[in-house]
Amino acid sequence: MPLNIKPKSQCRWDELSLGEVMLRFDPGDHRIATTRKFEVFEGGGEYNVARGLKRCFGLETAHVTALADNPAGRLVEDLMYQGSVHQIVHWVPDDGVGRTVRNGLNFVERGFGVRAALGCSDRGHTAISQMKPDDVDWEQMFGKYGVRWFHTGGIFCALSEGTPEVAIAAMKAARRYGTIVSYDLNYRDSLWKSIGGKKRAQEVNRRLAPLVDVMLGNEEDFSAALGFEVSGMDEHISKIETEAFREMIKNVVKEFPFKVVATTLRKAKTATVNDWGAICYADGTFHEAKYRESLEIYDRVGGGDSFASGLIYGFLSGQDPQWAVECGAAHGALAMTTPGDTTMATLKEVLQLMKGAGARIAR
Repeated sequence: MPLNIKPKSQCRWDELSLGEVMLRFDPGDHRIATTRKFEVFEGGGEYNVARGLKRCFGLETAHVTALADNPAGRLVEDLMYQGSVHQIVHWVPDDGVGRTVRNGLNFVERGFGVRAALGCSDRGHTAISQMKPDDVDWEQMFGKYGVRWFHTGGIFCALSEGTPEVAIAAMKAARRYGTIVSYDLNYRDSLWKSIGGKKRAQEVNRRLAPLVDVMLGNEEDFSAALGFEVSGMDEHISKIETEAFREMIKNVVKEFPFKVVATTLRKAKTATVNDWGAICYADGTFHEAKYRESLEIYDRVGGGDSFASGLIYGFLSGQDPQWAVECGAAHGALAMTTPGDTTMATLKEVLQLMKGAGARIAR
């Protein structure tokens, strides 16, 4: 095994994550600009991983976040309760109108056919963007309680000048106590463009990279957020050769001491039909999941997070890297068949898909 994971008996939580949890407003079959109603979900890149590990895989997980203490913040809290993830919330007093602190909103339409999915975030001046490293007692989290795996990512670190410092404090504490640290690059141009763009993204992510054991991302993430180019990749990322990506990963691990590097491979033929696969590098060896051509997509948001939770579950449950990457790819595929950022799949469904089960009706 490439990872030395602490035993469950020594830890309160199997996994702890750090990141923003937003209210997702989903117009269903309508468009954001013309709808008259929204369905509301909770979601956030780092939180989705913790929720997937809890609800699909049955592990004990917790999530660190910050919220403005108003009815919208309490709605996010209630939705997280439904997700069964233990909450560690830094509550910030509400100023009444959101001048100084707010809760994040995310408007998402799923897309269909030739019309791509669309996201419109409203997350300036949010509570978590103002979080300070000492707002959470990291020594207590990792030392007193114990955590087997810590996860955060590039979305959280793009929220403000201060959030990378929070991530660094958490990651250093995790490493002091032997906790595995994973990081999903999760590059979002809309988050970085007003604070320095790709140049700033690379400065931040390359500073955090030496603290990471397991680095996650897709082909755009490694290019935009870490500065590693994949040969043969066009600006629309319409075609990606697996071998070229393997060569890029070899260059990555020469520079950074990652124990595991894992990535999803997606070719979006249309908004509702994608080719979907994944690769995991561990112990000097590549492991590739079954490649699913023309996978039908209902809602693509959160597919990568569900891949991450399936992969992490594989390692936490003592499986080998090949099993872990197959689990992540299957879980991500299933998560994209239902609405919302977070998974609605079960462990039984994931295992059946890994074994090649078809879509015959279950009676």
